[in-house]
Amino acid sequence: MRTEPLIFELSKSGRQGVSMPPLDVPEAELPADLCRDSLPLPEVSEVDVIRHYTRLSQFNHAVDTGFYPLGSCTMKYNPKINELAARLPGFAQIHPLQDEETVQGALELMYGLQSYLAEISGFDAVTLQPAAGAHGELTGILIARAYFESIGDTGRTTVLVPDSAHGTNPATAAMAGYKVVTVPSDKSGNVDIDKLRELVGPDTAALMITNPNTLGLWDENIDEAIRLVHKAGGLVYNDGANFNAILGIARPGDLGVDIMHFNLHKTFSTPHGGGGPGAGPVGVKSHLIPFMPGPVVERVEGEEPTFRWKWPEKSIGKIHSFHGNFGMHVRAYTYIRMHGAEGLRQISEDAVLAANYLQARLKDRYEVPYDRRCMHEFVASANRQKKRGVRALDIAKRLLDFGVHPPTVYFPLIVDEALMIEPTETESIETLDYFIDVMRQIADEAEQKPEFVHAAPHNTFFKRLDEVRANRQLNLRWVPEESTPAAAD
Repeated sequence: MRTEPLIFELSKSGRQGVSMPPLDVPEAELPADLCRDSLPLPEVSEVDVIRHYTRLSQFNHAVDTGFYPLGSCTMKYNPKINELAARLPGFAQIHPLQDEETVQGALELMYGLQSYLAEISGFDAVTLQPAAGAHGELTGILIARAYFESIGDTGRTTVLVPDSAHGTNPATAAMAGYKVVTVPSDKSGNVDIDKLRELVGPDTAALMITNPNTLGLWDENIDEAIRLVHKAGGLVYNDGANFNAILGIARPGDLGVDIMHFNLHKTFSTPHGGGGPGAGPVGVKSHLIPFMPGPVVERVEGEEPTFRWKWPEKSIGKIHSFHGNFGMHVRAYTYIRMHGAEGLRQISEDAVLAANYLQARLKDRYEVPYDRRCMHEFVASANRQKKRGVRALDIAKRLLDFGVHPPTVYFPLIVDEALMIEPTETESIETLDYFIDVMRQIADEAEQKPEFVHAAPHNTFFKRLDEVRANRQLNLRWVPEESTPAAAD
């Protein structure tokens, strides 16, 4: 039963939620193709709008309201000083088409962020344009393709992707026009180096590897994998989705990686998902700098250094309007400056410690298929609970009753009934212990009353939805109900 009317039902002709100031510019007609005869928006007061959206926000889980161990997504707390910095007038109230001399502060920040990311990762240059991790992947593979075209090496048609890589990697390679070949994992969760040795060859354009991988493990064969690909003339792309595990500890560029994207919303605490937009900068080694998307910021030395836009000589062109999601650059820059080198290393150390603590406390109740020291996350399996009729999805739904967001489920695909758990470095020992207690209780319930877990969640505003029906009968546009007040009750 709905207890409060939704915003369309509150609409009354003549109500206004905002008062516009008098027009202070000449009035102009809008182009006819931008106008509609009818635009059925609700007419409501400001307080109705505020209450409507506040109520909707309370239906959702958020990193500011509860624990969010969403594996692979690194849902860490977003420090509020980042938001204050992003709202400074010199950052929030500028336009990307302004002359360079009027936005020197913004350009200096972007140059600084490029330099910091390059230093942290071991690359020679960084572009800030990509809007998200997958967008960064595509940018990196397009750079690789342009590089091979420039040297006339057109026979490289294949991209090798380990089965433990991030899920978007195969799609990225296919979008760039490459054939995707999967490389299996060995029994320890590493790339099967013998199989890679068989697959790599003169047709190999790149290996797209995620390290640490989606099993939450450092690949013990990474040095040999890179050597094999380079020996065959290919490039190595490292998916930086899990970079949060190795800040200040390992630099992928030093290992021989040619290209890597960063997820600013994962590693550097900018808002994630609907709180975004995201940002997926890409770092490259020196031989790939000419192919980066442009423009990039360069520093001009002098008595007073200035900053300007520069186009790489063989650039793949723009891959984003203007210069990327600048507000996210401000937030990530603030985060890096606030922590410093020692603080960034502690981020990774604490994230790895938290994940190993959870794994050690839960592996007697849930299967851990790769039982060795993990990095920032680990993958458990609900196979034991599945025998009682409780699936990974059921455990995820039951967690909602305790105010905990579920971990990623059914990914990576190579683990049956996968539960991918990432606590991040920002959670206290009390939060971690609470999660352990909840997971152990759910394991008990799966043994003693599996039907109760299967029916979860029990305490949330919306109960379990028919997800199959939702996918088959997708409804993307809500239409207000026409009903009497009595029927609405």
